[in-house]
Amino acid sequence: MALDQVDVDKSPEKNMTFLEHIEELRWHILRSLAAMTIGSIVAFIYGKWLFNNVIFGPVRTDFPLYRFLCKLGYWIYDSDTLCVEEIKFTAQNLTLSGQLMFHIVTALVFGFIVAFPYVLWELWRFIRPALRASERKYTTGFVLVTSFLFMVGILFGYYVLTPLSINFLVNYEVSEQITNQFTLQSYISFVTTLTLASGLIFELPLLIYILARLGLITAAFLRKYRRHAIVVILIVASIITPPDIMSQILLSIPIYFLYEIGIFIALSIERRNARQTQ
Repeated sequence: MALDQVDVDKSPEKNMTFLEHIEELRWHILRSLAAMTIGSIVAFIYGKWLFNNVIFGPVRTDFPLYRFLCKLGYWIYDSDTLCVEEIKFTAQNLTLSGQLMFHIVTALVFGFIVAFPYVLWELWRFIRPALRASERKYTTGFVLVTSFLFMVGILFGYYVLTPLSINFLVNYEVSEQITNQFTLQSYISFVTTLTLASGLIFELPLLIYILARLGLITAAFLRKYRRHAIVVILIVASIITPPDIMSQILLSIPIYFLYEIGIFIALSIERRNARQTQ
């Protein structure tokens, strides 16, 4: 108890005035913006490579997922049934400044993704002095875990959901009389939205951890409403993904798996709290 008191009283940040806290927050925000700006500048400089190999990667038949499906098809059916032979896709730019604008937007998105762990670290540095020593040990690894979940979600969204969704939508047609003509705006918006949404959804275990720590939810509550959660997961997946059952299922499975992990996390917190009160 004495150690906690010393930790609280002698921390310089604890004795800061309101305006000093605002000034400290300003510097954390500025450093975070600087990191995102640096990442965006690098992405802008290598924009042509970024567009050809990353942005338009899912519309190339040599994309990793397509190669995997082709090998899987030969392994299961001994044929090219699952091979993607052709993706009829061309993007159109309809405005004079369109390519420049989306070059900048894409660079900003990549800057945010790359700088995300550092931004979290700056946020953690600002919040950490306000926590007691007993609280800090429960948040150890916050930046690492949060960044890991976000990056896994980003990779899943880009390497799995995006190519499957694009392949379905590009090749979908209700009549041979209709020609698909995709705009650069619709394509980039689709890829970035689906990828970023996947990254955020993968933060579900962290959200459950925070709510369980605050006592707002319990493992029993999560188990009781598991069926309701499945319905919500399917609805969320149907909103994020295109009207493709396969894409919806592929997103729903990891979300449900994360939900089950959340139940285990909530149960662990309850057991730890019970041991501390004994």
